[in-house]
Amino acid sequence: MIVSIFSVLSACSSTEEEKYVERPVEELYNTGLAELKERRFSKAANAFDEVERQHPYSQWATQAQLMSAYAHYQNQKYEKALAALDTFIQLHPAHPDISYAYYLQGLCYYEQLSPVERDQKMTELAMNSFQEILKRFPDSSYAKDVKLKLSLLQDMIAAKEMQVGRYYQTRKRYIAAMNRFSKVVKDFQTTAHVPEALHRLVEVYLALNLKEEALSTASILSHNFPTNNWYTETYLLMKGEDFREKNSEGSLSWFNKIWNDQS
Repeated sequence: MIVSIFSVLSACSSTEEEKYVERPVEELYNTGLAELKERRFSKAANAFDEVERQHPYSQWATQAQLMSAYAHYQNQKYEKALAALDTFIQLHPAHPDISYAYYLQGLCYYEQLSPVERDQKMTELAMNSFQEILKRFPDSSYAKDVKLKLSLLQDMIAAKEMQVGRYYQTRKRYIAAMNRFSKVVKDFQTTAHVPEALHRLVEVYLALNLKEEALSTASILSHNFPTNNWYTETYLLMKGEDFREKNSEGSLSWFNKIWNDQS
């Protein structure tokens, strides 16, 4: 038994010595590249991490941080990739590849997007990373792809706001619903959710007996989305309301105009 224990301890010691044996920086880095090529991403990340551990002050160490993050990303180990990228971004804000670091950071969040029904924290984090690219590196080679992804992300956030707004509306929490719908109109103007948000605002204003605000919002919907189905819904909704007590000629003239145009 004693012999067996010593054998195990000796094997462990041998393994540890082999693991931490110092190797030339070029050899470690090239090993990482070779492992990447063979799609052995975990081994590639270990090799790049070893570059930084054994040669922390070499010019290879900085690039190895980024390559380790890329290997973890390819291996779908997003938390490890994000940890490496956070370190890289904090330590090397002026690095020539800093735009790629933000892009890869955004991709790590992007790959973890949740359905609209669930929390959209990852969506917001991805948006922050991609917006940083457009803000600081608008001419980078990643800008075109970032713009496409941002459109999808903004649509997801707007959809979530609409879902929450409708939830509040059905429970007659009109102020909370109004805030959600207003946010979509104000902050997500390029998404397909704006017409519905305007219609829901009209519903909320009418529920609160704010007919002047309802008329104004319906006017915006009429002007910007005259052929949208949500405008039709708004038209039918407004047609059933009594505005005779209103003295605002501006609102009433618009109200009469759209009715005359539709008649």
